[in-house]
Amino acid sequence: MNTAAIHVRNLRKSYGEREVLRDVSFDIQRGETFALLGPNGAGKSTTVEILEGYRSRSGGTVSVLGTDPDSGSLSWKAKLGIVLQSTGQAGAYTVREQLQQFSRYYPNPREVEEVITSVGLEQQARTRISRLSGGQQRRVDVALGIIGRPEVLFLDEPTTGFDPHARREFWQLIRGLQSEGTTIVLTTHYLDEAAQLADRVAVIAAGVVHAIGPIDSFGGEGARTPRVRWLDAGEERIETTATPLEFANALAVRLGAEPEGLEIRRPGLEEIYLSMIEESAEAEARR
Repeated sequence: MNTAAIHVRNLRKSYGEREVLRDVSFDIQRGETFALLGPNGAGKSTTVEILEGYRSRSGGTVSVLGTDPDSGSLSWKAKLGIVLQSTGQAGAYTVREQLQQFSRYYPNPREVEEVITSVGLEQQARTRISRLSGGQQRRVDVALGIIGRPEVLFLDEPTTGFDPHARREFWQLIRGLQSEGTTIVLTTHYLDEAAQLADRVAVIAAGVVHAIGPIDSFGGEGARTPRVRWLDAGEERIETTATPLEFANALAVRLGAEPEGLEIRRPGLEEIYLSMIEESAEAEARR
């Protein structure tokens, strides 16, 4: 049985002669958290808007919970939770009033008080949304996104503007949703956020998906080969090798002492991501 909550094949989107998406393909399994990474203008938001049913596509096939988003019914839309990048609540209402109103739009909503507690706004439940801090308003966005018990939750740059403490509290909230089996599609510029929350990530640049894979093996063995860094007469040296300890030991023997500034590390998600973006920009310049 196909367990994919989202199925995308050869997705294309053009505006006149300008191609925004070119043959984008991926699957997202039920209960998976999938992070879509890429620079501004890469096609992330366009992809997500097509999945949400907000934007039509130029070609390819898309299925979200077994339905083509272009023809999704109200009952299908009720299965989705959407947290946009910008806040959109009615500031004149209190947190509780806004959630009570939204809960009426869904056939099987969560309890309002349960949601308020889950996003950490118990003390602000009777406060008008316009009087909340930016971080607290973002929590209201998330609360509105989950009030309908969505099977798929779309999070677009959810922690933009959060301080480090608020971001980690938000991560705990998302982990709670993950444990309930919610499928989550996350777009973020924070690589550490993707590494903390996602099961798999995809990098999209210039409308093309460059790589998809689990966090711990993203980019393949070649991209994750350890690097040995040291200083030689004040100049930085780097050696990429599958046997870094052997290389470092041999280097120390050759130099007669431990190399200055010696560092051995395996490239992380951020380095691999930046390398892909740089390669994409160079390839795009050659088109």
